[in-house]
Amino acid sequence: MKKFIEEFKAFALRGNVMDMAVGVIIGGAFSGIVTALTDNFINPVLDLCTGHATYTLQDVAGFASAFLSSVVNFIIMAFILFCLMKVVNKAAGIGKKKEEETPKAPTTKVCPFCKSEIPLEATRCAHCTSMLTEEAAGDLA
Repeated sequence: MKKFIEEFKAFALRGNVMDMAVGVIIGGAFSGIVTALTDNFINPVLDLCTGHATYTLQDVAGFASAFLSSVVNFIIMAFILFCLMKVVNKAAGIGKKKEEETPKAPTTKVCPFCKSEIPLEATRCAHCTSMLTEEAAGDLA
């Protein structure tokens, strides 16, 4: 049973599953905006154009408030999903800042004669075949 729960957690917290869930929820909320726009603005305009109905100023204000209510609903839903995803991502370890690796000690040096990169232990440059004396090695530091 414990393994089953671990597998389900790994499945549910995968990025594509969470993205799909957020997409479905946001899509549902957005469809509410489209429905409110159609019901409260487009249909009344079409009714007026065809002479099917007449509206008062109160009707228009009611249409506008219903549409704005739908927009506010969408914004609240999106904000709640954003906060929820931040918590889920933090719990899953997604988005953690990677600790900067400490710089490694250099393994190469530059030849003072030809300026090519050579191993630190080299006593002769592989490119220009110059002997790297202690004086020349002092120039490298």
